[in-house]
Amino acid sequence: MPEASPRGTYLVIAEALRSEIQAQGGMETLPSEADLMDSHRVSRNTIRRALKVLEADGVVESAPGIGWRVVRGGDRRSLAERMTDVIQEDSLSVGDAYPSESKLCERFGASRTAVRRVLAQMEGNGVLATVHGKGRTVCALPAHTARS
Repeated sequence: MPEASPRGTYLVIAEALRSEIQAQGGMETLPSEADLMDSHRVSRNTIRRALKVLEADGVVESAPGIGWRVVRGGDRRSLAERMTDVIQEDSLSVGDAYPSESKLCERFGASRTAVRRVLAQMEGNGVLATVHGKGRTVCALPAHTARS
């Protein structure tokens, strides 16, 4: 029978992850929670507590569809905001084709599920329309894009 972990194990794991992030300057995302559980031989709850400590310190952040990523000085907008801003960044106007799911997944490093969720939200808001055989097209400019 395995021995119980001492109190504060999550703090030890948090410090180990912090050190690993600092040692590997180019680290973008953390391993999955399952991988961290295996490597540290602890429960998911312990890993999540360690990640919450790092999140509170501004070292990592949870990114839906991506996992836990290291916070750098870069873009901290949500996936929905970044995907909405594609219209302005790519100079799209009403009637233009919106990028495909696979291109968006590659561009943002997000899962197809997360991208689909945001696309459905954009369609619900009337920003995009899907035409069978043609893909998605821009049918209205978002309010914050139209102003700029």
